[in-house]
Amino acid sequence: MDDIAVLTERAAETYVAAAGFRVGPIGRVGVEVEYPVRDPRAPLARPSIDRLAAVTAGLGPLPGGGQITIEPGGQLEISSAVGASLMDCVEATRADLALVRSALAMEGLHLDGTGLDAHRRPELITAHPRYVALADYHGRSGGKGLAVMCNSASVQVCLDAGDESDGWAGYRMRWWLADAIGPVLLAAFANSPRTVRGTRWVSYRQALRFGTDATRTRAPRRGAEPRADWAHYALRANVAMIAEPEPAAWQVPTGLTMRSWLRGHGPRPVTLDDLERHLGTLVPPVRPRGYLEFRMIDQQPGDGWVVPLAVVTALLDDPIAADAAAAATEHLRSPLRRHRDWLAAARTGLGDPQLATAALACFTVAADALARRGAGQRVQQAVAAFIERYVARGACPADDPVPPATFTEPALG
Repeated sequence: MDDIAVLTERAAETYVAAAGFRVGPIGRVGVEVEYPVRDPRAPLARPSIDRLAAVTAGLGPLPGGGQITIEPGGQLEISSAVGASLMDCVEATRADLALVRSALAMEGLHLDGTGLDAHRRPELITAHPRYVALADYHGRSGGKGLAVMCNSASVQVCLDAGDESDGWAGYRMRWWLADAIGPVLLAAFANSPRTVRGTRWVSYRQALRFGTDATRTRAPRRGAEPRADWAHYALRANVAMIAEPEPAAWQVPTGLTMRSWLRGHGPRPVTLDDLERHLGTLVPPVRPRGYLEFRMIDQQPGDGWVVPLAVVTALLDDPIAADAAAAATEHLRSPLRRHRDWLAAARTGLGDPQLATAALACFTVAADALARRGAGQRVQQAVAAFIERYVARGACPADDPVPPATFTEPALG
């Protein structure tokens, strides 16, 4: 530790605040699409990490510039290159996914477009110390965390944080709007239905996440200064792991917040690597990582990932749509309602009348914005079809027929 700079509490607060919101012009778009991988010849088996690594290692650079990672339960995540526009991102990601799907198909594997794999028991397929420690941390409070780690899949939309202005291009308003429309997005794109102990959830993926450590999964408060709010949230959150040099296992603390560690209550002083590792384990519905990362959206069937990517980009980057979305979510702004709205979105989706009304307004103005901004016809048609099939009927993908689960669900407690 002698040659590694350690952090003070004040330095950590300053770093988190600045790193969470890197200011600048808006317009760039990224997406991370995550999928369970299945072998139809052995539907209850989980492909090994060696098998997945062999398939992905042979792909070389993806044509659209994206990157592939293998998640702890064997899900594949394709992280797009940063697109200069929505259509750049869409086309690049389509090209990357086409190559990945083709390579998997040659090995008898396919990507499963669901938010939560209910057919295989959660199983960690990697021995990476980060994931082993995180599984240990979650295991102390039941099986919910392991199910999220190993069986869940999402569409994560990534947009610029914004500039220093006071309008919809500014990071303060963009953070506020992202939080305001979050429950609407969760409800509309819910695609992990489960009935557990008599309660039906349309996004059990998000319900499971909310059912783990609340200090690391619930939405941060929405105050006047996002940087200060995020720094407060991050330092107040529990630390899930403390890295150790190989071959030692990583430490898994109990009840240690980052702030307490910075104040000297941990096993050693905190370094910048420790702080960055901690930030990477925080999973609120919207996470500022220099840019805004929308994490509440379940994976969609087929190429359905295009719809949330287009809708979120339109609502945040088009000022007319942003104004309308803010008005549509007026009734969801009360601080007393916030977590209740998130839970209602995960439980009933657009079966909640207030969320349904807000969703129809938001999706309608998003479609208008996409046309106004010259989005491709395929994108506009996909959004229009989603509105007609789901939003206009107060439904979501979770309302489509699905096969029953084959393993016992970890209950929310």
